Amino acid sequence: MKLKVLLISLMILTTSAVLIPSSDAATKGWRYWGYFQTAPGKSTWTAAMTGPTVDIADGAVEGWSFVFSSDDVPSQAPKTKPNFKAICGSTKADSDTKRIGLVIEFGSPIWAPKGEKVAKTIVQCLRTAKTSQGIDVLGQVVKIRAAASGLICGLNGFPAKECGVEIPTPAALSAKK
Repeated sequence: MKLKVLLISLMILTTSAVLIPSSDAATKGWRYWGYFQTAPGKSTWTAAMTGPTVDIADGAVEGWSFVFSSDDVPSQAPKTKPNFKAICGSTKADSDTKRIGLVIEFGSPIWAPKGEKVAKTIVQCLRTAKTSQGIDVLGQVVKIRAAASGLICGLNGFPAKECGVEIPTPAALSAKK
């Protein structure tokens, strides 16, 4: 049920971004937590189009990035490379748990909410239960604030209050285009 609610929330967010009139497309976007994954043996981030209530395999890397996007798919994957060997190289496999690399990037000060500081990137290897899903891995490292819909709103108190809000495109981003 939670996954269904999260998927509906993502569809609403996606639909909202797609329905912005073209004249407004470059002037507005969304600020939210983007979720990315890398399968075992792979080395590139893929935007996760489902919520973190999915199974993940031993050797995977999970990524979270506080993004600004006017597109329907988060395009700002974590800058930290999803290199499982670099993150978890010294953590040996065992039969009782799985090893997951985790990267959490708090985004750029350019689109951070006014008055809030961007925290330092978290890169960590976790040993977790074989049944753990993405949300379980995330919750082992940070405090999660989520909307009733299941949308992830804040990690370790960032952002403090908002949840997936539409904002004007930051001037620094507009100048780069």
